[in-house]
Amino acid sequence: MSALRLILIPGLLCALHVSLCMAACAEVDSDTEAVAGKGFKLGCISCKMRGEVEGSATVDWYFRARGESSFVRIYNYADRTPSILDERFEDRVDWNGSKKTNDIQDASIYLFNVTFNDSGTYRCLFTRILTYSSYEYPTTASKIVHLTVVAKATRGMASIVSEVMMYVSIIGLQLWLLVEMIYCYRKIAAAGDEALRESAEEYLAIASESKDNCAGVQVAE
Repeated sequence: MSALRLILIPGLLCALHVSLCMAACAEVDSDTEAVAGKGFKLGCISCKMRGEVEGSATVDWYFRARGESSFVRIYNYADRTPSILDERFEDRVDWNGSKKTNDIQDASIYLFNVTFNDSGTYRCLFTRILTYSSYEYPTTASKIVHLTVVAKATRGMASIVSEVMMYVSIIGLQLWLLVEMIYCYRKIAAAGDEALRESAEEYLAIASESKDNCAGVQVAE
């Protein structure tokens, strides 16, 4: 048993370490539907391919309103300092990304008091420098968010399907656990019956042997 623990424990620790490392950054798409008069988070995440490599990044947000042909730079975040560059978003944008670091991987921003004029396409641009032992490597990454502003929140088909799948998964897991419990119960019961049968056979064998010994003693007398 101790040998098995020595094998399993390091493996479990390694698996936990890998899962924690992989969970440190995950690129999740932004929501795309906002409600007029409410706040809304524009999500933008760009993970480094190698988390152990040091780096720094600046972020620029661009906006192209519906009906317009070109993007306009509306927001900049560099050296932990935000700057709103478009008067349409003055006092309505707040940084909602990576905190207390220049190695930015989450560049999300939060819009206050969303209006119908905020509908359009947003572009988030990372300008990143990766620092290796002997050189620096510049790279860029960008994300696109197509935002629609509605008067009242609507529930999309994707949300409904996700909820249904969640309940199906929960029910499936419960059924699987029930089957496992029944299987284990039957296995334990069978093992118990086998143990009782072996004990009975052993008892009968001992009793028979004792009877034979007694008969032998009587014949000798």
